[in-house]
Amino acid sequence: MEKLQQKYNKEIIPAMMTKFGYKNPMAVPKITKVTLNTSFGKQVVSKTSGEREKIQKFVLQDMALIAGQGPRLVKSRKSIAGFSLREGLEIAAMVTLRKGRMWDFLERFIYLSLPRSRDFQGLNPKSIDQGGNMNIGFREHISFPEIFVEKEKTIFGLEVTISTNAKSREEGEALFRLLGLPLKEDKKVEKK
Repeated sequence: MEKLQQKYNKEIIPAMMTKFGYKNPMAVPKITKVTLNTSFGKQVVSKTSGEREKIQKFVLQDMALIAGQGPRLVKSRKSIAGFSLREGLEIAAMVTLRKGRMWDFLERFIYLSLPRSRDFQGLNPKSIDQGGNMNIGFREHISFPEIFVEKEKTIFGLEVTISTNAKSREEGEALFRLLGLPLKEDKKVEKK
């Protein structure tokens, strides 16, 4: 399997230059970072500190396996009585990948994780924003090959954000399609 970064340099840059008419290869949009987020606030809010630490430990271990880099905990910014949430309580974890780790993760994500996810029929192109960035949500993190389902004690959702320096949604979508992300085709419904 050809490395994704090599594919970007050899095939995608020339293809994007011809499609959008860039004069310089440096003008071609590229992926700047990949961010993984998860929130486990619901699971830890009503627990004791010992139980909270156990859940956090499992989530952090799994995030580190998936990303190949240790995540950091995110604390709540304010107290919300209706949700039994206190200010300063660690309720989420996130990790930002750049350069080599980013490309390694994207390769595993495109070729292994997406096909393994339950009832997968392609990514919705509407998940690409106007800046050419894509957000993909997973209900269960067990679709990643690094996670052994038999050993899992807590299953949590995960959001993957792929950030680009594209100027528009069209440039971002073209970049993702050329990278091999399985985007569904837009079906335009004709009104009668």
